[in-house]
Amino acid sequence: MSTNAALFERAQRVIPGGVNSPVRAFRAVGGTPRFITRAEGAYLYDAEGRRYIDYIGSWGPMILGHGHPAVLEAVQRAVTEGLSFGAPTEREIELAEEILKLVPSMQQVRLVSSGTEAAMSAIRLARGATGRPMLIKFEGCYHGHADALLVKAGSGLATFGNPTSAGVPPEVVQHTLVLEYNNLEQLEAAFAQHGARLACAMIEPIAGNMNFVRASLPFMRRLRELCTQHGALLVFDEVMTGFRVGLRSAQGLYAVALPGFVPDLSVFGKVIGGGMPLAAFGGPRDIMQQLAPVGAVYQAGTLSGNPVATACGLATLREIQKPGFFDALTANTRSLVEGLAAAARDARVPFVGDSEGGMFGFFFASDLPQHYSQVMSTDKERFNRFFHAMLEQGVYLAPALYEAGFVSAAHSRADLDATVAAARKAWAA
Repeated sequence: MSTNAALFERAQRVIPGGVNSPVRAFRAVGGTPRFITRAEGAYLYDAEGRRYIDYIGSWGPMILGHGHPAVLEAVQRAVTEGLSFGAPTEREIELAEEILKLVPSMQQVRLVSSGTEAAMSAIRLARGATGRPMLIKFEGCYHGHADALLVKAGSGLATFGNPTSAGVPPEVVQHTLVLEYNNLEQLEAAFAQHGARLACAMIEPIAGNMNFVRASLPFMRRLRELCTQHGALLVFDEVMTGFRVGLRSAQGLYAVALPGFVPDLSVFGKVIGGGMPLAAFGGPRDIMQQLAPVGAVYQAGTLSGNPVATACGLATLREIQKPGFFDALTANTRSLVEGLAAAARDARVPFVGDSEGGMFGFFFASDLPQHYSQVMSTDKERFNRFFHAMLEQGVYLAPALYEAGFVSAAHSRADLDATVAAARKAWAA
């Protein structure tokens, strides 16, 4: 038995499924998870000493790569000062100021410890601010594992969602509407029928949990118009896209294409923590002032604004603002996707890909999917075979068709070329 297999067998005796987050179990692709012992730059090393080019990046946070010197220095210094105080620190203010400087739609921000916590808190705030119960989410978008968000689409047009997890009573999701991503007809119908009771619509502007699917400009424009018209708040979930697809995040990209465009509330995570447990939500002052202790909407967290996490996040945000950072990251990510597409064409393999900043995705299909059901119709079995062929050659992609990939500043041209060469070999086989 391999070391990884032995560790997985041991883990399953004490941890449900042997993992502490389901996708790590390789259930979608089959096989044995790799147990990682260390990481450096663009590479992961498993328990058997094998090195992998890492395109997961801890599912997005490691935009600088693993072990960046400036980040390590900041974290090591913070650790010597104390791990947690349960009291305010100046560094919390510094991180909040840095985030607000880069996200013009927000005037105040509240720090929390996870994307799930940030998303559920933003929804509570939207309900408190509007006095309304209902929310819209879009099938294929993931906003964490809060009860009201673990839902799938109903059977009819703009119907209420059904729980997708045991332990979520139907009455908990009775106020959640699940619509098809990029479907204008359903969007119009939902607001026409329920607009007066909608607190918010929450969306991933580039969905990273059905691989990589963009919200179209007409769809996003109309979503903004309908939220404004009906008094609902537009909530951008940028846990994955925040400071990953560009310095101004995804909302900055939409603001360029749709002048004047801003969301009402924004949710951030991953990159702002640099690999530490840290997330945030924010918006205009008048909305954020409805949070406790100044307002009636309660939210709290013992480890919120943790001094080590804020040190890590602050160092990361300062590095990505250096001149040329996103130009280089964007060019490298685009080069990788174009190289994979060229290799697929040569091998006569149906393949489409897309990227923005340091985030990318690809499908074994002839056209880029526009919503969840189209993602589900792509060739899953071919993806699974490709995943394992790449893994055997030392390229670590997300172990599921439905997850986006990430390039870091630490990925070299040689790493990208090696990845494309591995794909050519995989398809030739």
